[in-house]
This record gives sequence, structure tokens and C-alpha cells, in this order.
Amino acid sequence: MSMTLLEMTSARRGPLRRVSGPPAPRRPRRERGGEQTRHVPTLARELVELLDPRPGQCAVDCTFGDGGHARLVAERLGPSGTLVAIDRDPLAEEGFARFQREARCAVRFIRAGYAEALELLAQEGLRADIAYFDLGMSWMQVDTRERGFSYSYDAPLDMRMDPGQPLSAREVIAEWDERRLARTLRDLGEERRAAAIARAIVRRRARAPIATTLELVEAINSAIPAPARFGGGHPAKRSFQALRIAVNDELGQLDRALPRAWELLRAGGALAAISFHSLEDRRVKRFIAAGVRGCICPPELPACACGREPRARSLSRRAIVPSAEEVARNPRSSSARLRGARKLEDSGAQDS
Repeated sequence: MSMTLLEMTSARRGPLRRVSGPPAPRRPRRERGGEQTRHVPTLARELVELLDPRPGQCAVDCTFGDGGHARLVAERLGPSGTLVAIDRDPLAEEGFARFQREARCAVRFIRAGYAEALELLAQEGLRADIAYFDLGMSWMQVDTRERGFSYSYDAPLDMRMDPGQPLSAREVIAEWDERRLARTLRDLGEERRAAAIARAIVRRRARAPIATTLELVEAINSAIPAPARFGGGHPAKRSFQALRIAVNDELGQLDRALPRAWELLRAGGALAAISFHSLEDRRVKRFIAAGVRGCICPPELPACACGREPRARSLSRRAIVPSAEEVARNPRSSSARLRGARKLEDSGAQDS
């Protein structure tokens, strides 16, 4: 799975590394006027301005997706720069083949969860100047119906970002007990009616297996009073979010990946993350705040006794949000939040 750093940096457009596994799902087409259109990434201009990529630098795109952010970063890195792309979805690997032909810098793809891929890069001794995350689902996953990510159409109940992993939403709905389902919906979806929905799912599956997204939506709707189904978005939105996060261990991946990405950075390097719900954003915010914070001694002490020094400088006073124009163009971006931090000089850092 690994490639030496020499191999990565010496070949500007080396061969795409193939990974064994199931075939990629059929790639969705987004058409207008008979031509396929390219997805516009969320907060793209803001991300590039925040990270400020420079020629010759090394960047790690931890969530490649359709490569929208990667294309903009690669343009700034130039022929002497390097971009490492990470994604566990075979559709992303398929898209990387096209990106690779166009990229203006040396590129490499790792098909894996970003926590595992960042660990691999650390073992190889990679030092990066930039690392960034575009969290949550990509448009490819939402718009590929057979993946079962959306409550908006009937499809097999799946929700796996990596189609080769054993756990899918269908197994979760079929096998997890009522208490575990309720806890998942409450903790990962912030669903106020989690207990009632879990109870309705268990009752429904006792009659017949819940195998499709529409069947799951019907079970969820049966647990929500009719007046509450209108307003505040689709009644299944939070439950689908919770199941997707659970199936793909998204929060566990993020908790492991943030410190690993930070460790890869050279002194002066920048880390950024775009999140789409509060569970992700709180983790990113806490991680940055912990790095920015210096002394943790009680305020009543006359002098610092802990010796703790800040490890980071925040790149914005508060989260950066999409403009009104971007939200009008892409309503899915409305909940996006961008945060970033720069790694301060550290006398103990062993940069290469």
C-alpha cells in the first residue's frame, strides 16, 4: 500500500496506485445542457485563502472526494510541489485518475480512512506544510442512489463510504437492539425523538426486514406526530445522519486523524477543516483551542507553574461560513463551518 517518499516526489504524474476491493459504484452524472458539470466545492476560496499554499510546498488532502479543493491547492503548489490525496471511497480513486492527468504538481493517492492513511504517512516520515479536511458526505455519495445515503429517494439501505467494509446501515437497523439504536440516534443525530424512533424501527423490523431507505423513512415517520413532520427539515434527516456517522465511524476517524495530521505538519504548517454539523465542528474547535491555549494554571497563582506554551495560532477569530451567494448557489453548504490553525515554531521539532 505504501510508496516511498522518493517515488512520490520524483514522479510528477506517476501511475495511479490500485487497491484491491469491490468495483466502484456507478459514478453519478450531473448534467446541464447535455454536458457533465463539475462540482463546486464548499468554501473553496475561503479554504485556499486561509491555508495560503505556496509553490513547492507539500499538502495533504485528507478527504479528496471529487477533488474540487485539491485542484485549487495543486494550482498554487506548482510543478515543484506535492499533493497527497486520501479517500476511502472507490469513486474518489476513480476521480483521482482524471485529476492526476491535469494536476500541476506531483500527486499521490491513498485509498484508506484518513486516520489510517495519516498514520501511514507518519511512518514514512512525511513532513507536510498543509493538511485539510472536507468532512461529511460528498455529492458523489449523495447522488449515487444505490449507496443509500439519502432519504429523498428509495434505494438499498447501505450508507458505506467504503463499499468493502462489512458494516452497513442495513445491518445496524436489523441487528442493533433498541437501546443501542436510541443512543446512536440521540448522540450522533441529536434526535430528540430517538427513543420513539428506535422503538418504531424495532417494531417494524419484527414484521419484515427494513431493507430500503423508503422503508426506514416510513418507520421514522410513524414515530413522529403529524404536526412535527412539517417544518425544521425532513423528519428523517437527523436519523440518517446518525446512521451514516455510526456506519462509517466518522467521529472516531476524526478524533484519531486531527492529532495525526497535526504531527505531520512542519513548524509553520497549517491545518484546516470544513465541517457540516455541530458534532464535527465542536471537535475541530476543541482541538484548535487546546493548541492555542498556553498556561493552564489557576488565575490566582502569581506566576505560571505549568510551563505550558501555545502550540498553535488560530487562523480566524471565529468559524468562517459560506457567503449568501454560495448558499443560494449550493443550499447544501448552508451549515458549513471552516476553522484552521497554524503550527508555531517548536524547538523540539525535527523538520526535514
